Amino acid sequence: MELKPSQALGLWHTASLALVHQEGPDLTLRQLAILLHIYLVPPPHTVRGLALTLGVTKPVITRALDTMGHLGLVRRVRDERDRRNVVIKRTVDGSLYVEKLGDIIIESGVKLTA
Repeated sequence: MELKPSQALGLWHTASLALVHQEGPDLTLRQLAILLHIYLVPPPHTVRGLALTLGVTKPVITRALDTMGHLGLVRRVRDERDRRNVVIKRTVDGSLYVEKLGDIIIESGVKLTA
């Protein structure tokens, strides 16, 4: 599918509005980017690795993970091989959230092309 910039923005707008209107967590763009990275890029994921990949500080990642952890979207565990590292784990609730987001984007795309 080839989109013009205005169509791509319209798709993003429609999907964003659907996310705002749905029940459940209302994530910031930064939190959403971190969550999508965790679920779309093969693990393992660490706070240090996420900070490096996303170009932000470790405290930024930690704050986002705190919020997403309270929402049940991710969980953190100590790396058994290197106890200094914290490994980010996916959860069932997080998987369902990301899947629902994908469905929202597909539905928004269908509306755009209809």
